[in-house]
Amino acid sequence: MESPAYVLEFEKPLRELARQLDELRQRSIETHVDLATEIHAIEQKIEATRRDIYSRLTSWQKVQIARHPRRPYALDYIRALFEDFQELHGDRQFKDDQALIGGTAFFNGEAVMIVAQQKGRDPKERILRNFGMPQPEGYRKALRLMRMAEKFRLPLITFIDTPGAFPGIESEARHVSEAIAVNLREMALLRTPSISVVVGEGGSGGALGIGVTDRVLIFENSYYSVISPEGCAAILWKDNAAAPLAAAALKVSADHLESLGVVDEVIPEPSGGAHHDPAQAASALKYALQKHLNDLRALDTEKLLTARYERFRHLGVYEEAGTVRS
Repeated sequence: MESPAYVLEFEKPLRELARQLDELRQRSIETHVDLATEIHAIEQKIEATRRDIYSRLTSWQKVQIARHPRRPYALDYIRALFEDFQELHGDRQFKDDQALIGGTAFFNGEAVMIVAQQKGRDPKERILRNFGMPQPEGYRKALRLMRMAEKFRLPLITFIDTPGAFPGIESEARHVSEAIAVNLREMALLRTPSISVVVGEGGSGGALGIGVTDRVLIFENSYYSVISPEGCAAILWKDNAAAPLAAAALKVSADHLESLGVVDEVIPEPSGGAHHDPAQAASALKYALQKHLNDLRALDTEKLLTARYERFRHLGVYEEAGTVRS
């Protein structure tokens, strides 16, 4: 696991203040001098600086938080919120993709099906999980579990956290585009309630391959985008350094996505990001999941399918015969 001292560039003022606070406390212990007033002043300055930094984050800074190596991953939320998770393996065609996991579990006593993209903490696990980038067999495993959920009338909960589907030659050879496209079609027609949660990165079709659901939730500092900011910058500006400009132009952050109707709810995070208090983040997610599951369970199947179709049909703005429609 990364060192707990991992600090993003815009967080460095906080690190310096924290260093000063530690020095004051250590000096107070060593010299037996009461420095409570000075310590309190530094603590207040840290809190004020933290509020200032995290109240005006740019889209690019939120992308950096979404990628933070200490950010809770899907399995962290599964362990915190669900009981008796039973992982199911393999796509029954090629192999078991460890970048995309899934299985049955209980949420507040009710059986559900989970499908999740999982990253790795250390180098060994990152390689095992392919850095959270599923291959075709991962999406085919996901589809197998979705159909199982439909068969047994289990609500489907998906956790999105990927920079994108794996773009390697072997992935293309096994038809990753086709696997994702089939998932889009089948999820649109799935006859069971479904919720997806963007817990970190939501990159391109790799994210959408498990994201065509009745409700789409997103954590406050996560992002969801048709392309990564770096990829967009490389295409439009011919320079990866333009990624901050691309992030702003793409409107990838949770607040933009909510205003555009792409997501249904933004889940609040602790100050500084979910990694600063994973338990608080999990609690907020639990509340949101329960609320939306209750709403969806109240709909009969035909109303559920109609509402899902209308949700995705009305996303975005397009032009037709000179008229702007939304």
